Amino acid sequence: MAISYKKREIEKKKAQKKKEKLRRREERKAEAPDSFAEMIAYVDANGNICDTPPEPDEVEKIELEDIQISIPKKEVSEDERPRGIVKFFDDKKGIGFISQSDSPNDIFFHCSNAPKSIKQGDEVNFDIESGPRGLNAVCIEYCNTVE
Repeated sequence: MAISYKKREIEKKKAQKKKEKLRRREERKAEAPDSFAEMIAYVDANGNICDTPPEPDEVEKIELEDIQISIPKKEVSEDERPRGIVKFFDDKKGIGFISQSDSPNDIFFHCSNAPKSIKQGDEVNFDIESGPRGLNAVCIEYCNTVE
C-alpha cells in the first residue's frame, strides 16, 4: 500500500512534535527542585513572598478578641433617629408613607409599626429596615418636640 507524500509529511510533523514535547518534559524534570523544602514560600509581615522563614521573635501575637469580622453597628441615640412627616396614610388599607426631612425619598410603613392614632401630617421618629420591596419604616414614634 502506497502512502502519499502528504501523509508522510503529517506523520513526520507528529513525530517531531512528540519528540519536542518529551524533550521539554525532561527539561522541566531536570530543573525541578530536589526537595519539598525548596518549594516552600513564606509571607513576610508586609505581605511579600520570600524564601526565608520569619524570625520567631518578630512574629506579632494577635488575640482572638482583636479580630473584627464585620463592621460594628453604629449606636443610634434617640435624637439621631431619622425624622419625617407622615405624607400619606390610608387607615382602611393600613399603609402610609413618611417624607424624610433629610432625604427626598419617601419611606413606606405599615400600621402595625406605627401608633394607633397616627394621621397625615404627624411628625415622627422612626427606624429604617430593608424589606422585600425596599426600605420600610419601623418602630415609629411621635417626635418629642419640646419648645
